[in-house]
Amino acid sequence: MDLFSASFNPNKVAPLAERMRPQTINDYIGQEHILGPGKLLRRAIEADRVGSIILYGPPGTGKTSLAQVIASSTSSRFIKINAVSAGVKELREIIHESTEQLHLYGKRTLVFCDEVHRFNKGQQDALLPAVESGIITFIGATTENPFFEINSALLSRSTLFKLNLLTVEEIKIGLQRALSNVENGLGSYKVKISPEAWDHWLNYANGDLRRALNAVELAVLTTPPVNGERIITLEIAEESIQQRAIRFDKDADYHYDLISAFIKSMRGSDPDAALYWLAVLLEAGEDPRFIIRRIIVQASEDVGLADPKVMLQAHAAANALEWLGMPEARIPMAQAVLAITTAPKSNSAYEGIDRALEYVKRNPTGEVPAHLRDAHYPGARKLGHGEGYLYPHSHPGHWVKQDYLPESIKGQQFFVPSDIGEDKFRKRS
Repeated sequence: MDLFSASFNPNKVAPLAERMRPQTINDYIGQEHILGPGKLLRRAIEADRVGSIILYGPPGTGKTSLAQVIASSTSSRFIKINAVSAGVKELREIIHESTEQLHLYGKRTLVFCDEVHRFNKGQQDALLPAVESGIITFIGATTENPFFEINSALLSRSTLFKLNLLTVEEIKIGLQRALSNVENGLGSYKVKISPEAWDHWLNYANGDLRRALNAVELAVLTTPPVNGERIITLEIAEESIQQRAIRFDKDADYHYDLISAFIKSMRGSDPDAALYWLAVLLEAGEDPRFIIRRIIVQASEDVGLADPKVMLQAHAAANALEWLGMPEARIPMAQAVLAITTAPKSNSAYEGIDRALEYVKRNPTGEVPAHLRDAHYPGARKLGHGEGYLYPHSHPGHWVKQDYLPESIKGQQFFVPSDIGEDKFRKRS
């Protein structure tokens, strides 16, 4: 160790969000639904009886901070591992050491793994027996849906706690603490923040405290003092955080939650909600072609024959996207969304084809009736093809009663029109 490394304090160069992590349960901000007075997890932490748990929630909601609180509160050995770099060999070594500590000294071991969804099957399988036998207590943190990403056996042996986005008030408490904390925060700086700057930070953080702390640190450290005071205006705050943190990952479950909300808002005829979710998807960077495909599907699935013109609107929006590109195509896309949302609804086409497909899958394929068979090729007439066929346009109203289904399935009804919009005019006489 040289002179420089001896005087080096890693906490001084760590980001503000890292330096301000809570040390005790009383320092922790938010998640009152699981950490409020009398709540199960709080009681377990205070009694040093935390069992294996999975912490699931969006970025910046305090999963790693909560693990740190548990670490500072427990008498157990606390080991932090990396889901990517901790191989099966390292996990077995940890389990071996934990076994010795428990049997020789009666000391428990808590193993914390951030981003646990990155654990592969081999890693999870190696850990499972030790968790099951109580050799180690496992704490995993993830932003992904644990029911999709984590071994069901490991998940069943853990208690799942979901962390929510922080409220505006909770974000403000976190920022105020950082601005007043001299040892680890920005308390040694004299800072004056305009109300507009505060509003911008709290609004654009979108429930992510880490993002807000990063923005405040950048604003304070890059603003030169005037008469010893650093004045943070709205312009400076906007420069420090220029885009709202929108939760979105094309491979994550929240991506499908957004799409689901968008689809259900159109189906439920709520134009304001449909436009809101469309805007969220566009702002988050979703591929507009993916959105257009969903719009076309909904035009047929949920409106269908109640207003067939809506399908034309959807295809026109798709064509506009190819010709115009973004951001101009947002307007015809919105037009198509509103056309679907405000139109009368019928799913008769959707249900009709599914009834037919299900029937075809479960039953032998019927023979094509002779009068419907192709009679144009040489010799077809000799085989009786087309014999008895009635040409509808030769009859009044361009319709004539005749059978079109195979003899074996006469009477089957797949299309059931609704009483909504134009669909009601398609009922059978």
